[in-house]
Amino acid sequence: MRPARIGNAFFGEGGLSFILGPCVIEDEAMALDTARAIKEIAEKLRVGTVFKASYDKANRTSIDSFRGPGLSAGLDILARVKEETGLPVLTDIHLPQEAEHAARVASALQIPAFLVRQTDLLLAAGRTGLPVNLKKAQFMGATDMVHPVRKIESTGNSQVLLTERGTFFGYHDLVVDMRNLRLMREIGYPVIFDATHSVQSPGGLGNSSGGQRDFIRPLARAAVAFGVDGIFMEVHPSPSRALSDAATQFRLSELAEFLEELLDLHSISGSSGRDR
Repeated sequence: MRPARIGNAFFGEGGLSFILGPCVIEDEAMALDTARAIKEIAEKLRVGTVFKASYDKANRTSIDSFRGPGLSAGLDILARVKEETGLPVLTDIHLPQEAEHAARVASALQIPAFLVRQTDLLLAAGRTGLPVNLKKAQFMGATDMVHPVRKIESTGNSQVLLTERGTFFGYHDLVVDMRNLRLMREIGYPVIFDATHSVQSPGGLGNSSGGQRDFIRPLARAAVAFGVDGIFMEVHPSPSRALSDAATQFRLSELAEFLEELLDLHSISGSSGRDR
C-alpha cells in the first residue's frame, strides 16, 4: 500500500480521514462559512480533513443547471478558504489545461467519475505532482481502475487515491458493491468511499439528479466497518436549497455527531476490517 497525504490528512496508514465540503462553490460566503464549520469539527475530533468544492460542475444534467463561479473566480475563493482556515483543498478538473491552474491553489486534484478514462486529463493531473483522487466511473469495474492508476504513475506521480461512488444499476439508479473497496485496494493505493454520490439517482428528477439521502449513514457505516481509508461526503448548510445535488448532500449541522460515530466505529473495527 502506497499511502497518500493531503495536508494533515493521511490516507492508507491505518487511520480514517475525511474529504468534506459543498458540491459546488455557490458563493464566497457560503464556501467560507462551510469551511470554517468543517475546520472547527476537524479540530474538535482531531481528525485529518480535506475541504472539497468544485469551481465548475461541467457534467450537470441540464443546460440550465448551475455550474459554479468558473475556474478563475472559483480558485480565488478556494485560495481564501485555504488561507483563512488552514484546511487543504481538493477540487475537480475537467480539461487538461485546467490542471496547471488548479494546482497553483489546490492541495490535491480530483478526476470526476465520467472522465476517469480520459488519458490527456489524467496525464496533466499527474504531472502537477499533487495527489490525485480518481473517482471510479459508474460504468467501470473495480479492477478496471488499474488503468487510470497506471496513467498517473507514468508521469512519476505515486500520490493516488481511489474512490468508490456506486455503479449503474438499471436506469436512474446506483448500487454499491462493497467488494469494490477491497478489489481497488489490491491495486495498491488508499481507498475512499463517497457516501453521498453513491446514493444518487442520476438524472432521476428529469432535469436533475435525485437520490436517497437516508442511505448515506448506513452505507458510510458499512464502508468504515469494511476498512476504508477515508470517507468523502458533500455537505451543505441547507441541502434542500443547494444549487447542485440537493437530494444527496449531508446536512452540515449533523456532521460532527456523525463523524464522531464513524470514528468510534473505526476504532472498533480497525484495520482488521479490511480483510473481512
